Amino acid sequence: MGAITKDMGILDVVQQYPETIEIFGQLGFGCLGCAAARFENLEAGAKVHGFDPDELVAKLNEAIEK
Repeated sequence: MGAITKDMGILDVVQQYPETIEIFGQLGFGCLGCAAARFENLEAGAKVHGFDPDELVAKLNEAIEK
């Protein structure tokens, strides 16, 4: 299992794993600097942006494993 889980906060993930910023950008998550990123977890953020939370987490974990 990966280090990133869908219950983690968006901002927490970006701060712990800066290499994920590129993935968020590729997927159109422009909210990294907005207030929602401070309290929203990956699952909620993925749903708001129309993504499957499990796919998002898989992509983020893949990025940090490289």
